[in-house]
Amino acid sequence: MKYVDRIALVLTIVGALNWGSVGLFGFDCVAFLCGGQMAVISRIIYSLVGIAGLWCITLLFREDDPA
Repeated sequence: MKYVDRIALVLTIVGALNWGSVGLFGFDCVAFLCGGQMAVISRIIYSLVGIAGLWCITLLFREDDPA
């Protein structure tokens, strides 16, 4: 699970940085790099970031970290 947690955190950070750029500058990095918001690759990235965000919710409720 440790690897899945790290991947989820990286994707969540990417999503947060993208939303920060949208909020501050009106610039969607994912759409710019992938050919628009409705491009298939953009939608896949947005979906992966959303799933990663849901996964990160589970990190809040874990009792201990089995390292």
